[in-house]
Amino acid sequence: MKNIYVVTHTESIHHIQGLFGGWYDTSLTENGRDQARKIATALYNEIGKQNIPIYSSDLKRCAETASIFAEVFNSAVVLDRDLREMNFGDAGGKTKEWRDKNIVPKPTDGNRLDHRIFSNAESRRDIGTRIGNSLNRIISKQDDNVIIITHGFALTYIIMAWLKVPVESMDYCSFQARPGGVTLLNEDDIFENRFVMFINKQDYLLG
Repeated sequence: MKNIYVVTHTESIHHIQGLFGGWYDTSLTENGRDQARKIATALYNEIGKQNIPIYSSDLKRCAETASIFAEVFNSAVVLDRDLREMNFGDAGGKTKEWRDKNIVPKPTDGNRLDHRIFSNAESRRDIGTRIGNSLNRIISKQDDNVIIITHGFALTYIIMAWLKVPVESMDYCSFQARPGGVTLLNEDDIFENRFVMFINKQDYLLG
C-alpha cells in the first residue's frame, strides 16, 4: 500500500497582505510556522514512522513548511521546482484590485488548456505537465509513505496526475484548497487502484 500525504503550505506573508501568490516568493508568518508544526506533529502521531521522504516546492512558503516537517519526522527534504504553484505572471505580488483590472477573459474558442490568465502566466497545460513529471519521479522511488508540500492551486494537478488524468483533459477540474489542508492519496497493493481518501482536511490544524 502506498500513501501520499499532500500538504498545502500554511499561512504566508502574502496571505495577510492580501496579495496574489503564484511564484511571488514570501515566507511563512509566525502563525504559519505554528500551524506547520501542529500539522506535522499530528501527522507524525498518525503515521508513526520517521524518515519519510518529503518533497516540496522550492518557494519559501513551502520550503519553510517542509523544513518544520523534516524536524518532526527526522527526514530529509527534496526541493522540486516542478511542485511550484501556477506562475501567475505579472499578477504575482499584486492586489486583488490590480488582478480584477488586468485579468485576461476566458477564450472564446473554448481552449481553456492554453489560456494564460495574466500576461506572462503559465497555462493549465504548463502546470499540468510539470506537476505530472514531478509526481511520476516521486512515485518511481517506490516508497510506501511520502509527504508532498505544495500550493493550493497546484493541489488540483497533483490529484489529477495521481488519477492518471491526461494533461489534455485538465482544462476544467479544480479542487478547493486552503492553507494547511491535508490530502491523502492511496494505492492498493493488489490491483494498484488509486484512491483519493480525503481532500483538504483541516483537522490537523487543531493540534
